[in-house]
Amino acid sequence: MIRRPPRSTLSSSSQRQMCIRDRVRPLQDRVLVERLEEEKKTAGGIIIPDNNAEKPAQGKVISVGSGYLKEDGSFRALEVKPGDTVLFGKYAGTEVKVEANDYLIMKESDVFGIIQ
Repeated sequence: MIRRPPRSTLSSSSQRQMCIRDRVRPLQDRVLVERLEEEKKTAGGIIIPDNNAEKPAQGKVISVGSGYLKEDGSFRALEVKPGDTVLFGKYAGTEVKVEANDYLIMKESDVFGIIQ
């Protein structure tokens, strides 16, 4: 039997990720990503207002699908896994809103790389 820690020991972001993982499961080669917050201040100390800030091009993988379907009918597992921080294109994926939080669902091929 697997025992989970009491809810009070989990951070609110961990609780939210566990909840979203239970509610949305990407299919095949799709990946569910939560955008990471972009810096609101430049290196020179200038504060960027929200309406002029660009959407961040990196995020945290929340959940992944089962993999690519090969021609022979078998699946190839995805290279990204939940918890990875990834880089993706500015207009990659489809934006979805679940429980007042914004996420992206994109193909693994839209991911440029994994930040180590």
